[in-house]
Amino acid sequence: MATVKNQTAGAAGTRRRVSWSPLVWCLVLAPLLLVPHATLAVPPHVNITQGQPWSACAGRTESLKPPQIPFARQNEATDERPIVIRAARILEPASGNVVRSGHIVVRGACIVGINAAYTDSAEIVDLGDVTLMPGLIDLHTHLFLRDEDQVFPYSVWWKSTPYRTVEGVDAAIKTLRIGFTTVRDTDHEGAYGADTALRDAIARGVVPGPRLLVSGAGISITGGDMNYVLMNPELNGKVPQPIDMADSRDSLIAHIRSQIRSGSDWVKIYANSTRRQTDPLAMEGLPQFKESDVRAAVEEAARFRRDVAAHVYGGPGAQAAILGGVRTIEHGPLMTDEDINAAARMGTYWIPTMATYYKRQHTDFERRFVESHKRVFQAALRAGVKIGFGTDVGSYPHGEQNEEFELMVAYGMKPLDAIRSATTVAAEVLRMSGEIGTLAPQATADLLAVEGNPVENIADIKKVSFVMTNGRIFRNDITGQRFTWAW
Repeated sequence: MATVKNQTAGAAGTRRRVSWSPLVWCLVLAPLLLVPHATLAVPPHVNITQGQPWSACAGRTESLKPPQIPFARQNEATDERPIVIRAARILEPASGNVVRSGHIVVRGACIVGINAAYTDSAEIVDLGDVTLMPGLIDLHTHLFLRDEDQVFPYSVWWKSTPYRTVEGVDAAIKTLRIGFTTVRDTDHEGAYGADTALRDAIARGVVPGPRLLVSGAGISITGGDMNYVLMNPELNGKVPQPIDMADSRDSLIAHIRSQIRSGSDWVKIYANSTRRQTDPLAMEGLPQFKESDVRAAVEEAARFRRDVAAHVYGGPGAQAAILGGVRTIEHGPLMTDEDINAAARMGTYWIPTMATYYKRQHTDFERRFVESHKRVFQAALRAGVKIGFGTDVGSYPHGEQNEEFELMVAYGMKPLDAIRSATTVAAEVLRMSGEIGTLAPQATADLLAVEGNPVENIADIKKVSFVMTNGRIFRNDITGQRFTWAW
């Protein structure tokens, strides 16, 4: 069986350390500074791309910072030999069109087109009776979180950040294996620096994984969500917290700036507290920020071309987030009709993350919480709220997040719309329409093949047999042809 091998060779041998004078450095760097920014090889790093991952297929507006010397990459797809992927069905979610017995041509990291012409030199990958579609996008993950991290003693007390970074690599590989080729990681849960490190390692080809956009630490308030409460007061300030806490507007702005300086692509705030502080009778979450505070956060993030995601349950906290202008609201199980109508009116994207609560129904309160989530989801569908796909995975085992699709359909969403929520709509949320979540020419070659037809039976989306990321075949259970990763 042929093997798809399009990898770059690493440098061999030893290197002699050279000390250059300032004059020599000036002579080397001056030409780079004089070259127009768009002509330089741009590395996939937040400081260059203003918070968006670099696409090899579509140029992006670059930052105003001076160009930097590109760093090394590895395991890149080359365009020396195109790959032709054949399938019984090819689904383009945006239009809903299904091409029968067709093929997709991929060159390097880019899609050439559906049923595009190709030469005899192309590598043929015949997947047979599968549905081929764009790679999926999960808008709410926690790659550095595990089940055991959510009970006492908490993970930041006994797991080192390097250890949790390794756990993140494992989670990223499991996520990619089931077809998610892009994820937005919404809060590193106290693993400071791990999310940006993993994002860049994946982008540079050091380890396989989905394309990452990260939000750093979430921002909450003292005594609110993500705080370790009811501890011995003598330990306050001495025990690490998994969150940044802002108890004034100045502090909120300072945290946003600090997180962006550290490389965050998004900003996440906690507009409501957790279930622990939810009124079990009124079923109303504790609000944490005023609308004016949220608006200040949104404006500050926009200064750096970033968007804001807000953890909400409902009520005043949700109203503050929606009217304050956040791009996405997360969870929302207790939203009122007023909240839902405001989200529809403002064009706010809602990321429901229903499976995480559905899987954890142990008390009467938790069961009522899930029932409310179902009612809110159905009301949001009727109101025309823009719904993106997200799972909150990490609160349950990594690799199971595609179960969210079945809940969305069971609650009334059409299967094609559920798929769109994780492709077309999710790409809109990330401001990456045309680059990911599509099979359009010059889109990034992120592809997924499943047995059956998920448009007819959404459960088929879990029958993954083929995954391609950035033009590299990561999984191929059908023909065995895959990209050779150099470790």
